[in-house]
Amino acid sequence: MQLSQASSLRGDLSLADLLSVAGVSTDDVLLIRHTYSADGLTGPQDATVENVLTYSRAQALRQSKIPRDPPALWLNFMADGKRRSRFLAAYENRGEVLAERTDVLRYFDLHHSDVLASLRNRLVIEWSNDTINWAKAGGKADQMPVVEIADPARVPFPGFDSVLITHDELVAVAEDSRYTEWRTALAAVQGVYLVADTSSGNLYVGKADGTERLLGRWSAYARDGHGGNVALRELAEVDATHRRHFVFSILRVFGPTATTAEVDAAEAHYKRALLTRQYGLNRN
Repeated sequence: MQLSQASSLRGDLSLADLLSVAGVSTDDVLLIRHTYSADGLTGPQDATVENVLTYSRAQALRQSKIPRDPPALWLNFMADGKRRSRFLAAYENRGEVLAERTDVLRYFDLHHSDVLASLRNRLVIEWSNDTINWAKAGGKADQMPVVEIADPARVPFPGFDSVLITHDELVAVAEDSRYTEWRTALAAVQGVYLVADTSSGNLYVGKADGTERLLGRWSAYARDGHGGNVALRELAEVDATHRRHFVFSILRVFGPTATTAEVDAAEAHYKRALLTRQYGLNRN
């Protein structure tokens, strides 16, 4: 095929192209580039979907690079060397929460968005030369070439005794192809598990028995955040995002031939030992 000089076809790929494929107008987008700092996101361990949301929703009231009335979709990137910028997460902006405004800060009502979700931590773009300008209008996306879309890195299963994951990570375990080893391991065993609420210190002891196995039980938490448990559902009714405070671990595993009575006895033991009926989140 011979292209005329007037042809608009080109061989490169920009962030704007990806947004177009996703059905997103650049007019609705704010681009944000974070860097690690001592008084903000200090390192990769802080760059979770929840932490970045909490950090991003607070913006300076004056002399801010964020527009007075910012658009509805915020795409967040992390500096990845020179102008390289790795995609972290997308958030829906529902406007400023005026009741939270202070003399120096304003807070925005941000919520998780699935836009480009499959490219989290995989997509790398090249930011503009003026990296000091860390917030850009979405219209600049056509000037930000895609430099890398990495293959999902396999996440090895650490062993049952070492499992300690947030709810965000649990969702990835249930759905992400990188966690195939985890799903295989969790689908093979029954067990007793712990859900810790990091906002209060309260604990919940649960079990996965029969054919459900740990994978089936935890997949329910990944879907709705409470797994049908009464106390956890009550927390979700007050705050639908409360699941972000949960950390999941495994107290004991049983093979597939263990009886229901064995699993029940272990669950009851941990409820007594951890006082989760008296002071925690167990209701029975």
